[in-house]
Amino acid sequence: MKVHNFAGHPSLVSQYLAEMRDVNIQGDRLRFRRNLERLGEIFAYELSKHLDYKTVAVTTPLGVEAECQVLAEPMVLATIFRAGVPFHQGFLRYFDNAENAFVSAYRKYKEKENFDICIEYLASPSLEGKTLVLVDPMLATGASMELSYRALLTKGKPGKLHVASVIASKKAVDYLESVLPEDAELWVGVIDDQINAHSYIVPGLGDAGDLAYGTKE
Repeated sequence: MKVHNFAGHPSLVSQYLAEMRDVNIQGDRLRFRRNLERLGEIFAYELSKHLDYKTVAVTTPLGVEAECQVLAEPMVLATIFRAGVPFHQGFLRYFDNAENAFVSAYRKYKEKENFDICIEYLASPSLEGKTLVLVDPMLATGASMELSYRALLTKGKPGKLHVASVIASKKAVDYLESVLPEDAELWVGVIDDQINAHSYIVPGLGDAGDLAYGTKE
């Protein structure tokens, strides 16, 4: 699995990540969601450089044909509810012709620090032979991402897989390398070294879903 880590080259990704991590700023839900969207837009642009294109002839208002490069591969954007929605929207603003898929994956706690990942909802077009871009802001253990990918495989085998997360733990990156296809590509804003006893990324930023949409019972 090839890993693209934006932290290796400081950019606006670094700026938006700083705002999302900052406890004094992240309480502004609108700003938090917008930063997720903006990161999705940047990720989408960078990812677009690694896709296949074809040449088409486009007629201009001058009646002259111009050779243009357009995406050659059908694409499906998939996200994990609920924190992934604004991140997904950023991707969709750039890949506006993509089909879309949605997965509900959540932690079902059996004890305080012991939980299973549950998949309850899946809506997806056929993925057969298409490029699948699976996005979720936080990649803590990799379990939700893996199970979501397995669920999506019931809709067909994609031709190529890209996974995108704003913050990932080193443990999750290593785990995904062992369970995803060898030619998959992972896009991350930064890789943090640790997760705590509750499987939250450290230093991380907290619960992205709660920060985007409010706490849940």
